Amino acid sequence: MTMITVTINNEVHGPLDIDPEVTMLEFLHEYLNLTGTKFGCGQGICSACVIIQDNEDGTSEVHKTCITNAVGFNGKKLRTIEGHAELDKKGEIIALHPVQESFIKHFSFQCGWCTSGFTNHTIALIEELKRNPIPVDQVEAKIEATLGEHVCRCTGYVKYYAAVKDAILKTEGATL
Repeated sequence: MTMITVTINNEVHGPLDIDPEVTMLEFLHEYLNLTGTKFGCGQGICSACVIIQDNEDGTSEVHKTCITNAVGFNGKKLRTIEGHAELDKKGEIIALHPVQESFIKHFSFQCGWCTSGFTNHTIALIEELKRNPIPVDQVEAKIEATLGEHVCRCTGYVKYYAAVKDAILKTEGATL
């Protein structure tokens, strides 16, 4: 067993004693009851299980939780799909993240299984673009390069990509 402490959605969890073989996806589901991150393929291919890691230097990166052990996140600050909406004091949702709003506006998802991965990766992309903006004519290529690994079995790619492009173009400072 190994002791870990992680900050997830601005809440510290731990120290907790866990088996070092437990994946981060299992940890989120079984230890913390955060079930919004989905198990898709179990091989790190479909990206349904993507979460965001916030680094001390202000950057963020995405990780596939189905193939990454939870102990690798010891001491890290993470965000899951449950951490993006704005909540009131009772824990009720009062506002969705702009990316979530864009996905709804564009009817991006059908079954929704891949949505948490698309959402997290898109939020990380927009944060990256706010630090390093790109020309508008490069937005579609950047979306494809960033989200191209995501698998949507309902074939919602066109709507996802349209929603992501809309969200990027509406984010001040993301494009030149």
